Amino acid sequence: MDNQRLILFFALAAVVFLLYSAWMEDYGRPVQPQVAQERGLTVDAPFPSAAPDVPQVATTPDAITAGMSAVEASTSPTETPVRVETDVFHIEISPRGGTLSAAWLLDYATVAEHPDEPFQLLKPVPPNMFIAQSGLLGEDPALLPTHEAIFEASQSLYRLGPDENTLDVELLWVSDTGVEVRKRYSFERGSYVVRTSQSVTNTTDAPLVARQYNQLQRTDLYDPNESRFIHTFTGAVYYSPEDKYKKVSFDDMRKGKLDRSVADGWIAMMQHYFLAAWIPPAGVLETFYTNVLADSRYIIGKYSPAVSIAPGATHVFENEFFVGPKLQDKLASVAPGLELAVDYGWLTVIAQPIFWLLSKIYWVVGNWGWSIIFLTILIKLAFYKLSETSYKSMANMRQLTPRLQALKDRYGDDKQRLNQAMMEMYKTEKINPLGGCLPILIQIPVFIALYWVLLESVEMRYAPFILWLDNLSAPDPYFILPLIMGVSMFVQMKLNPPPPDPMQAKIMMALPFVFTVFFAFFPSGLVLYWTVNNLLSIAQQWHITRTIEKQAAAAKRKK
Repeated sequence: MDNQRLILFFALAAVVFLLYSAWMEDYGRPVQPQVAQERGLTVDAPFPSAAPDVPQVATTPDAITAGMSAVEASTSPTETPVRVETDVFHIEISPRGGTLSAAWLLDYATVAEHPDEPFQLLKPVPPNMFIAQSGLLGEDPALLPTHEAIFEASQSLYRLGPDENTLDVELLWVSDTGVEVRKRYSFERGSYVVRTSQSVTNTTDAPLVARQYNQLQRTDLYDPNESRFIHTFTGAVYYSPEDKYKKVSFDDMRKGKLDRSVADGWIAMMQHYFLAAWIPPAGVLETFYTNVLADSRYIIGKYSPAVSIAPGATHVFENEFFVGPKLQDKLASVAPGLELAVDYGWLTVIAQPIFWLLSKIYWVVGNWGWSIIFLTILIKLAFYKLSETSYKSMANMRQLTPRLQALKDRYGDDKQRLNQAMMEMYKTEKINPLGGCLPILIQIPVFIALYWVLLESVEMRYAPFILWLDNLSAPDPYFILPLIMGVSMFVQMKLNPPPPDPMQAKIMMALPFVFTVFFAFFPSGLVLYWTVNNLLSIAQQWHITRTIEKQAAAAKRKK
């Protein structure tokens, strides 16, 4: 296989890999049900029996069967949600179970065309239903509140004042026997982390055995603005020190239930750019589970070990809840491994440094488009020597083109003798026909890693550049940048030595057109990188080719 064929192979392989990876992210998603067919959120989350050294709390995976759906609860006129307003989001807490039923992220728009319309991540009704539930389980269901119990709040609106840094919201539930449960949600200025607690006071005359559970429930993602060519993962994930970051797709949930005991981990539901996660206290061994309900509703949850609360005593179950964007500089400080929610796949080791460098450039220039251009220049400088080797090999091959054509005319269809004669010529002239391919092969992982950086980074979401490029995370609406990229690729092909095989030459000339069509549906930030890289490559290749041609002409004159 000669130089031109390898370039064609590696370039096409890179694009095919990107398209295949995007398709695999979307594989197995069920078709979004029609809104009219969506039912209530009757939850039957699994809560297996307690450890042998404590009384049993629940005995079957279907120990809880809700009496009223979350949809009905959220729309009941007698159950007005508690509204919470901070500087980063607006949240609604349903009195039914103290469920976090709605969340709007104030710094992120729903669509680029309406920047004043905040993005809603949590939502109590389909489509895109997504809620966070919590509750308690005990030997006697009447003694402790599940996510279907009705709580009371002292006020219906809580607002973080301009001079306040924290805000606490408390809901109260009291059983017929006097057991008190207080759910508290603590918010902080500038933070997407909500500190939660369930405080249980045992006012009975006997020990009270209880465990807490927390779960995330959602339907499949429906986004009418989503590209049909680029998909990202929507589903559940969990983290454990042993398994690290593990995805649990909706298809996986339908095949079987998760049942893992984990300490120092977390669970989450994620989608493109955003996630919600329950983070248990450090050192507590909790059980992670999944479940699938009717109407394409999926659950990932966790439950704690059972504890015995003495008469008159109080026990507090604590958690942290994260709901917001995948900001890489903040996730790592929330919980170990949470930064992996920005999923770069198997190229994380390359992608993370690329994003770090890109963000540092952005800190200086203040524009993600210019940051991509400067990053491209730095990457080009880093690979300058490798590219120089490649272009020198191509230039030397170009000098041999007339002689290679003469060999072809001499041997005709005798491929074996033609290849032997070509190898002998390469050996005599000390030219490695594969010398231009290794540099390209090395750069392909960098290109793919940058693709995932541009696709996964919420910082790039709706980021404007200049002129008509007002959203680097979306394809160019007028296809101007892909056309420029295609022209630059055509010019670059013309600088390469033409293949001796006419059919191969036609395929190589068709490559710019194929890439233009592919890249018309890629994020314009990625097309910007590829275009700038092509222009820099053309300049470098032209300079090297001219230099070698001058050297060859000088050598001829001496002879």
